[in-house]
Order: sequence, then C-alpha cells, then structure tokens
Amino acid sequence: MTDIQTIADHWGRGDVYGLIIAALEKTSKRLDQLTVEDLAPVDHFHARGFPATVELADRLPIRAGQHILDIGCGLGGPARYIAQRFGCRVSGIDITEPFVTAANQLTACLRMQDQVEIELGDGQHLPYADASFDGAYAQHVTMNVVDRPRFFAEAFRVLKLGAFFALTEHGLGPTGTPHHPVPWSEDGSGAWLITPAETRRLLEQTGFEAINIDDTGAKYVAGYKAAIARAERGELPPLGTHILMGDTALPKTRNAARNIEEGRTHPIQLLCRKPK
Repeated sequence: MTDIQTIADHWGRGDVYGLIIAALEKTSKRLDQLTVEDLAPVDHFHARGFPATVELADRLPIRAGQHILDIGCGLGGPARYIAQRFGCRVSGIDITEPFVTAANQLTACLRMQDQVEIELGDGQHLPYADASFDGAYAQHVTMNVVDRPRFFAEAFRVLKLGAFFALTEHGLGPTGTPHHPVPWSEDGSGAWLITPAETRRLLEQTGFEAINIDDTGAKYVAGYKAAIARAERGELPPLGTHILMGDTALPKTRNAARNIEEGRTHPIQLLCRKPK
C-alpha cells in the first residue's frame, strides 16, 4: 500500500514557491501587485483548473462571513478565489508540505491572511472540532484517498447541520483500468478510484442527503485536448500547471483524455449536504 508521504511527494517536492515566482517573473508580474486572477493559471492544480473552480463555486450556497473548508487545497488557489468571491473565511488542509508552504506564501503576497489559512494535514484525520464549518469541498483529491469511508465521515463530522459538501473527482469508468501515467499517479500506485455509484452509496451511508451528481467528462476531454494542442504547438504559457508536472505533463494529459473517452474514468461534480 502506498503511504501518505509517497502520495504527497508525487504531487510536489522542492521549492514549489520558487518555481512559481520564477515563472511569474517571465510574465513581468509584480509580486506586490498580484491578483487572484494572476495566479489562477497555476494555483488551481486540478482538472480544467480555474474554470472548473468557478463552475463549482457557482453551485455553492456560500454567504459572506461563513467559514468554509477546502480539503486537499493544494496551492490554495480555490480557497483564495472563494474567500474573495463570497467574502468568507476558508481553511485549507493538504498532505503536500511544499504546496502548503507555497500556498501560505502566495496568500501573503495577496494580503489575504485574514481570510485564508492553510495547514499541513490529512483529510482522513481532520484536525478540527465537530460542527466547525458552514461548508466543505474537495477538488480532485479522492483519487488518492484509500479510506474513502473515513474521508467522508471526517467531512461529515466537521460540518454544521445543514452544511454543504461538494466533490469533484475522476471516478472509475465502466471499462476500468486507466492508462498511466495520469496527473494523480505515475503507474497506478497510490490511486483508489471508485465508480460514481459507489461514491453515492458511501455518502448516503455516511449520512449525507440531497446528493446531486453531474457528469463532467465532456468538459474535461475538451479542456485536456485544448491543453494538448497548445503543448504540441509549443504555445504553453510561462505560468501554468505544466510547470508543476514537468516533463510528464503531456503524457499525463493525453492519458487523462484517453481514459475518459474509453470509459476507463468517469469525471463527476457532486453536491450534497449534512441533514439539518
């Protein structure tokens, strides 16, 4: 079984913040004038990036002043966007230490420390009190979560009554056995995909209700193919998630698209809530 540190290392090692700053310098962006939108090409490190975060946020019933949890927050882009958009506070947690370090440094660059706080930790063992949050979300985290029932139980525990829980993930498709490498795994190790039907069953078993699942496969394929075309033309911008994946970015993106088209993966966006 792949341990947590191995999964964390898969996502990010070394000076991730320095890598981002070096890319920003190529765009002539001044650090003291950065905006959430300036960082969006790189700090939404999940399928379809910033557009996917915006589409998810469009569905979330967040009000100003609420406290929201981002489980598997990565570099903190979604947390900062949601905090700014809704005027709320966001706590983020992630297992990848270089991401957490970079996330807090980027948050400081944007002077958003009063709204966004990110810490190192595991979504299967959340360090928060019961009923702490008005809502929670996890974007493309669960593909690396071995104990899905515990992950869902922890989210349920820290939510207030009536609070929402949102999820995006690559579910397991009907034909199964994805091609590798993909963004979340080089060779299948550390990956635990389940079908959307199994995800629904586990959420219901946990106690969540009003579970709504949308198929996002077509949007993902379109996004992946656009990225592939830019890479093949040599037109990738200085700042983007490809700088985090390095030389493996193109084969991972190709396989991610192919897996969806062949029914090996089944991307979804999901929204549910804890009963009142």
